[in-house]
Amino acid sequence: MPNNHCILSMRRISKRYGDMYALSNVDFDLYAGEVHCLVGENGAGKSTLIKILSGAERPTTGSIELFGHSFPFLTPDRALNLGVATIYQDVELVSSLTVADNIFLGHERCKAGGFVDYAAQRAATQELLDTLNIHIDPDEIVANLPPAQQQMLQIVKALHHEAKILIMDEPTVSLGIEETQALMNLVRRLAAEQIGIIYISHNLDEVFAIGHRVTVLKDGLKVGTFKTEELDEHSLAAKMIGRERSDFFERKRVKIGEPVLEVRNLTAPRLANNVSFTVHRGEILGFGGLVGAGRSEVMRLLFGIDQAVSGEVLLRGRPLKIRSPGDAIEAGFCIIPEDRKKEALLLSRSLVENVAIIKNEKGNLILDRPGERSLVQKMIERLSIATTSMHKIVGQLSGGNQQKVVIARWLESEADIFIFDEPTKGVDIGAKRQIYDLMVGLAEAGKAILMVSSDMTELISMSDRIVIMRDNTVVDIVDATSVTEQSLVEAFLGIEPRGGKEHDGAIG
Repeated sequence: MPNNHCILSMRRISKRYGDMYALSNVDFDLYAGEVHCLVGENGAGKSTLIKILSGAERPTTGSIELFGHSFPFLTPDRALNLGVATIYQDVELVSSLTVADNIFLGHERCKAGGFVDYAAQRAATQELLDTLNIHIDPDEIVANLPPAQQQMLQIVKALHHEAKILIMDEPTVSLGIEETQALMNLVRRLAAEQIGIIYISHNLDEVFAIGHRVTVLKDGLKVGTFKTEELDEHSLAAKMIGRERSDFFERKRVKIGEPVLEVRNLTAPRLANNVSFTVHRGEILGFGGLVGAGRSEVMRLLFGIDQAVSGEVLLRGRPLKIRSPGDAIEAGFCIIPEDRKKEALLLSRSLVENVAIIKNEKGNLILDRPGERSLVQKMIERLSIATTSMHKIVGQLSGGNQQKVVIARWLESEADIFIFDEPTKGVDIGAKRQIYDLMVGLAEAGKAILMVSSDMTELISMSDRIVIMRDNTVVDIVDATSVTEQSLVEAFLGIEPRGGKEHDGAIG
């Protein structure tokens, strides 16, 4: 059980990116021996908060008090030296080295003459593993360890550096039931040793199994901090939502036509597992789920960025083979990816160069110089892109206008299937409504739209149906007009609705 010794106090923490606040006046504290869980929907601000604590980000305002010392911000080195270690869901180890080598990496023990004392490192590693009751061979190559042991090794490495606070970010996301239980037991033992643990998880079973308190974040704001015994899964899910129906966008509904794209049992290792769905002309088919559920991975498979190993894709009833993005474009697909800066835009080039990339009759992407000026001017006016010139560098535009540039690229193409992956991420309210109106206009024109969104109001407001994904597979397909935000969140989390299952599979 935690004692009454507060080892961490974060006060009025805010983080602003341009005009957007990822966090606003958030307070958070941690006691020695406590497992303090941090929960919230995708984009709630959890990752930003722990990045500030670990020194990866600086707060815009606020202060951090660690072990009685106050800091306006931390650096990664200072945080680590003070005893703050972060265990991420993606293992950060050198897979080609041994367990002992990873533990001592960067802090090797050396003999006289400067040679590494491998025997001493191995003995110290074995002693630490024995203390924690972890059965791993210090001489084993890390690449040969299963995922659970690699996660535990990260914890061992942190404890070797005398960590007093452990931040654990979705540590069980790739673990099985038995592996998860072993990690839970280790967390309990560490808390008993008076180590403070900040535990981030979308799995509410884990929160109630090991958490003493839970802090809920919503849209960068702190909803509250509660003792876990004061809550159950349904009440906690309700606190994670905390929105009124009046916040939803009211869109025009469009007549939905015949099936355009049918996906049957699409499978790729670690990306998709027997994914099936159908999208129709004029339909906006939403894809919901937690980060890591497999939504974007399915879009990458459909666009030929990654390759499926089995399954079928039918376009208007005919089998379609997509081996590359070029194949997808030729078939009538286009994509507005989640990370526009890395995956879509030429940031150092002009607006005109970014927009005036069109598809010729061979399916290659070229710059059509004779018609580029009229095309780009038309797109600037149609999408209300705020720019002083079509020759302005795209990297100098706001996030919302950058997103419009990506969309503009495809509007004069022959695309029939539009993939929007997080269409309004990092976009202001005015630009959001313009993008929503544009998507509805595409649906009216008979386009089929696949929309991945972590914004719950956007997902429910804009979708005709919602594909619910969990663990890289489709668990349900529901009518967006008949679901509540809470029922969706519970489906994402795997919480059984009160009174049994509400929805009943896919609609053609």
